Amino acid sequence: MPDNNRIWSADVVLVGAGIMSTTLAVILKELQPDLSVEIIERLPTEAQESTGPWNNAGTGHAANCELNYTPMSEDGSIDLAKALNVNAEFDISRQFWSYLVRKGAITSPDSFIHSVPHMSFVVGEDRAEFLRKRYTAMSAHHCYRGMEFSRDYSQIAEWAPLVMEGRDPREVVAATRMVTGTDVDYGALTSGMLNYLKSQDKFAVAFNQEVENLQRQANGEGWWLAVRDVKSGELRRVNARRVFLGAGGHALTLLQKSHIPEAEGYPNRRWQTFAAVWSLCRFLNEVLEEGLGTRPASFYPP
Repeated sequence: MPDNNRIWSADVVLVGAGIMSTTLAVILKELQPDLSVEIIERLPTEAQESTGPWNNAGTGHAANCELNYTPMSEDGSIDLAKALNVNAEFDISRQFWSYLVRKGAITSPDSFIHSVPHMSFVVGEDRAEFLRKRYTAMSAHHCYRGMEFSRDYSQIAEWAPLVMEGRDPREVVAATRMVTGTDVDYGALTSGMLNYLKSQDKFAVAFNQEVENLQRQANGEGWWLAVRDVKSGELRRVNARRVFLGAGGHALTLLQKSHIPEAEGYPNRRWQTFAAVWSLCRFLNEVLEEGLGTRPASFYPP
């Protein structure tokens, strides 16, 4: 077992011990094992905020049931573009998790992912007709093969008894169901990946440590981080070539302190999905290109 004491200088520092930072750390160590990587978390253990199962819906996000992903076009057809993109992205996640299970990095998929049917439910004739059109379009695509549709009260009651309990049987209702949906415990997944990381050389995780400030180094080649022990009050400085802010809303103040162009107006935009994916892809690209001397095209953002 390698020494996991605090690293005072690292190639990469990731702020926050949730699903984003932990996933990125695993990818970096798989692609470039000689990188020194430290995760810094202000709480006593990992996955205690947005990643935790009590704070996260846990939906295996494959666009099975989210109606806003399948808008109706002006000609009345259903646009599947966003749904298919989300479905493909989740499939990539499952492939990555399968890889980790096969190599023994995660002990068992049962520890974090389970089969749970995904349903869409609507009330009213116009919504029922929209759902029928949506079903027709989606079930014709191989990503959604097996989707079921019903306007039958008793059938929907069999699928979702609590939803139908006490409803007027004359009410117009409709539902779709995908039995291949999944529920993901991202907290358990984070813990599993972190346990694997702890077995790697040049990796450390520091709990009860809060990043209070960061500043680009004078030569522009890295960052200084001011890290305080929340129990003892001790302050340490960490020299990092790259920094990833994966601590959710708590990291917004650090983002502003970084003074990078992307931080301008960041909290006031609808940035969450686009910015997280774009920043993660760019981060991977820069770190790996710097270390390997080549650009990994599969990680480069559009």
